[in-house]
Amino acid sequence: MSLTQSITQLIEPAVTEAGFFLEEVQLTSAGSHRIVTCIVDGQSPLNLDQVTVVSRLISELLDTATFMDETPFTLEVTSPGVDRPLTLPRHWTKNLTRLVKVTLQDGTVTTGRLTEFNEITATLVENIKGRIKTHTVNFADVKRAVVEIEFNRKEEAQNLTDEAGDE
Repeated sequence: MSLTQSITQLIEPAVTEAGFFLEEVQLTSAGSHRIVTCIVDGQSPLNLDQVTVVSRLISELLDTATFMDETPFTLEVTSPGVDRPLTLPRHWTKNLTRLVKVTLQDGTVTTGRLTEFNEITATLVENIKGRIKTHTVNFADVKRAVVEIEFNRKEEAQNLTDEAGDE
């Protein structure tokens, strides 16, 4: 078993019990030093207090782990970046009403507000110069989906959601 797998097996139950999700463990070596990066997510974006709590939890576990040899390491705990793909149902749930860019297997790209989804499809509402267009995307056809960064989100999100419900 690799060191990354050992770390994941050790910390995942504790992270889950604390109410978070362990997305990924990354291990890099810089000379005689290791960097252990743990990407942790929650039902909503993590705040600094939550990151501190989960960092302490992971640090305590790694400090006592017998498989962590004497090589010094730095622990980094972070939340997923906005460029992290939406791959699990909870990623889609967390991003309801957000602007999502979906690239399909055939190369077609659709960007719209995520208004609903089920096990098979997602509904994206696109505002094209005031004209509202609804897209239904099959998850089986999705090559990559990511959240788009927005700066004036609240009013537009509410308007699109209301207008989509009127159709």
